[in-house]
Amino acid sequence: MSPRRHFLQALLGAGLAVGAGAARADAVDALRAFIRDVHSGRAAFTQTVTSVDGARKKVSSGEFEFQRPNRFRFEYLRPYEQLIVADGSQVWIYDPGLDQVSTRPLGQALGATPAALLAGGSLDEQFNLAAQPSSDGTDWVLATPKVKDGPFQSMRVGFKGGALTAVEIVDSFGQHSELRFSAFQANVALPPERFRFTPPDGADVIRP
Repeated sequence: MSPRRHFLQALLGAGLAVGAGAARADAVDALRAFIRDVHSGRAAFTQTVTSVDGARKKVSSGEFEFQRPNRFRFEYLRPYEQLIVADGSQVWIYDPGLDQVSTRPLGQALGATPAALLAGGSLDEQFNLAAQPSSDGTDWVLATPKVKDGPFQSMRVGFKGGALTAVEIVDSFGQHSELRFSAFQANVALPPERFRFTPPDGADVIRP
């Protein structure tokens, strides 16, 4: 299974000093504010997928857009092109190299996944949240799905100055995926057609 497919399936302490605890609480507040106040967004991303043994890494990059509720677009540009689009009811994955499209209902594809957290509206219903120590100016929140035996074990979401900067995922196989966002723009006007997909003529369409 490709690292990108892993991302889609995965796609999205006590005893501390009082001051540190207060700072860490802000990270959860930042995530709640992001879900509440950021209704659309656009960013460039770099994704690094590391094998379970840590010996192999695969890096890809592209552009990410979302619009609540449940519309998002991951457009991989390097090293290979691939497009993942959620239109509010279906998720579409298009591989130009294979001229192949796969699709499935949104509810089956998302559930308690990182993509659902970033582009959906549910938070406390799906995830347990815990603030973690800040590092390099980034505030971190650990989100673990309430439903066990799902596609991923845990996810860390990073914010810097209230802006989304990173998502780190550990999937159900123990594989690590890291997304780093840059040039994030919040509440931008995005054309509706960005979240629509029509299979190209002649493409092989796979449905569940």
